[in-house]
Amino acid sequence: MFLKTIKDFSLKKIIKKRLPNYKLTVTTEKIQTIGLLLDESYFSAQDNLIKELVAQGIPEKNISVLIYKDKIKKKEVFNYPFFSRKDIALGGEPVKKEILDFCENPFDMLIGYYDVEKAPLVWVTLQSKAKFKAGFATIDKRLHHFMIATVAEKYQEFVSELFRYLKILNKI
Repeated sequence: MFLKTIKDFSLKKIIKKRLPNYKLTVTTEKIQTIGLLLDESYFSAQDNLIKELVAQGIPEKNISVLIYKDKIKKKEVFNYPFFSRKDIALGGEPVKKEILDFCENPFDMLIGYYDVEKAPLVWVTLQSKAKFKAGFATIDKRLHHFMIATVAEKYQEFVSELFRYLKILNKI
């Protein structure tokens, strides 16, 4: 419990220091690849969300998923790469290779699918090399190019709104 508090404080301090200098880049490229950053603590229907993205014309092979969970049980099995708070060091360096690979991948779009702001999720979003970032309106406005005001449980609404505006923005 104490280590969790220290780690959160350290990550929040790193984020607070980097966020004012963080600049979102503008790109006119079409969206082909998607990075999906999920908080499984609140939303566990990731397969349904991926099916919705595929239904919008994104091939499943072009969707990379990274799952965050507050507590991971020893025998718990995930279908996708995952991480928890313990996989990020106090200095803000990733301990797991999956986190570093996800952050370094230049996705055409990163979907930050979490509506509760948690330091590890914000840190990964901040570190991501994605060209276009979308997320929920409840998260810090400086992190995303595009934000949707809904809740995570309404994934169909989120995806339909996102793709409606991506068409308007000529991104797909």
